[in-house]
Amino acid sequence: MAGLALDGANPDVSLLYDINGLAADAPRWFDRVMELVGEYGTMFGMVLVALWCWWSVRRREDAVTSVAGLVWAPLAAGIALLINIPIRGFVERPRPFNDHKGLEVLIAGKTDYSFVSDHATLAMAIAVGVFVANRRFGLAAIGLAVVAGFCRVYMGVHYPTDVIGGFALGTAVALLLAPVAMALLTPLMAAIARSEKVGWLVRAKGSAARDAVAGPGLGGPAVVPAQRAGDSERNDLAA
Repeated sequence: MAGLALDGANPDVSLLYDINGLAADAPRWFDRVMELVGEYGTMFGMVLVALWCWWSVRRREDAVTSVAGLVWAPLAAGIALLINIPIRGFVERPRPFNDHKGLEVLIAGKTDYSFVSDHATLAMAIAVGVFVANRRFGLAAIGLAVVAGFCRVYMGVHYPTDVIGGFALGTAVALLLAPVAMALLTPLMAAIARSEKVGWLVRAKGSAARDAVAGPGLGGPAVVPAQRAGDSERNDLAA
């Protein structure tokens, strides 16, 4: 199944030329920026968003489930990349610059197959994983994933459908396997939260999250019912 878009009249190819044509008209420094952003920048930004999310959610009462979602994000990305290996081998779609002339290729040395985009798959799987942990940070991560996909087409190394396929694969893996992953990771994060040595990874020191997770008999404070006013008065009289 070599190639999915070889005809110049194909909308996929037309959109490729439209987006990549921006690189031909842009100054060299801007192309360099897009190259760095598309190859490394968005992934670095994704890490920063995930770390910021972790620092924020560990202070909340639902820290255990939120941190479990963050741990799932890179695991989902790894699984999605593994699934993509046989997909690429089956489709065998060449990089667009191998079949289409006149493209402004900003990064050389791409000799593997094009469909689906590893960068798009990785970025969206992580972004959706962060979304599982926290919607606000997840939306920011999804925005970065979209930027990453656009940059890959701008750089001339992927068709638009390569990127769309990567988004679909990353989203499917992160969402469909999330229930199983969360069922396994949440107890693990709860155990870490109860630890005196590494509990800070899941809850902030002195936060209520540890007590909410631990509960009576699990290292948290025992819940003592409030004394009624009448009981207090009888105790005072008896004294």
